[in-house]
Amino acid sequence: MIDLITAILWSISPFGESKVGIPYGISQGVNSYLVFICCFLANLLVFPLMLFFLNYVNQGLIRWRPYKKAAVWVAKRAKVGTGDKIQKFGFFGLALFVMIPLPGTGVYAGTIATYLFRMERKKAFMANAIGILASSLIIWTFAVSVKSI
Repeated sequence: MIDLITAILWSISPFGESKVGIPYGISQGVNSYLVFICCFLANLLVFPLMLFFLNYVNQGLIRWRPYKKAAVWVAKRAKVGTGDKIQKFGFFGLALFVMIPLPGTGVYAGTIATYLFRMERKKAFMANAIGILASSLIIWTFAVSVKSI
């Protein structure tokens, strides 16, 4: 049980998301289907939590100079990484960006892009969900294959 909880915590962490949570849970011997479902849902939960943070908490913290400096750096990285894809392909560009199972391309960056580009929340949530699902399936398939070898 503790291994499943750890996998879930990795999945909501900006340092791993489900890209780390799924392989961790599978490597610890937790049922691979249970790991997939729990880690996917935990990673999906990041979107509304992150939007809440950006819409309300961020507004108060932005007045604090060290926070503002870090926030501007993160915003620039998110714009550079997602900007051309979102402006060119919209919904599908965001889904594709979130889908890539590499560091810095998950739901955190996708949510920041949603906020920065003022995308419609429901469409952005669906794009993030599709991207997270595809990324999680890729990672899950890889982790299950490696475990069976």
